[in-house]
Amino acid sequence: MSPILVVGARDGAVVVQPKVAVFGLLERHGRVCAVVVPNCTKETLMGKIKAYAVKGAVFYTDEFTSYSDLQSFGKHLPINHQKNFAQGSCHINGIEGFWSYAKQLFLKCHGVDPEHFPLYLKEYEFRFNQRNEDLTQILFDHLIADKYSI
Repeated sequence: MSPILVVGARDGAVVVQPKVAVFGLLERHGRVCAVVVPNCTKETLMGKIKAYAVKGAVFYTDEFTSYSDLQSFGKHLPINHQKNFAQGSCHINGIEGFWSYAKQLFLKCHGVDPEHFPLYLKEYEFRFNQRNEDLTQILFDHLIADKYSI
């Protein structure tokens, strides 16, 4: 879980929005799922994991205390970032890569209204999940071709 601070420049002034708590899951070499959460409590995060993850999965996390019950959903392999950032295949570089990608896109917006933040987040999730596809063709297929049976 990584809270995002959206910072942008508008008319030469720095705009800092309130932090929005965001939770994300990433399949290793696969798709990401990112959602805005009201808080970072164990109950909230475990509820999201139950809703989005497959029971019995292997979970790689940092040592955030809200993840302490993950072993009830599958194998939990926490990374102690004070000692190292990876130990063989045990790392969280994939989700960190998504957060970096999303932050870069948010910065280009020069600040985002908190009301619209979840929509932007879902757009960036979609873009990330389709990063190896032709977005123009995907959008055409979903917006035009389906509607007009092309």
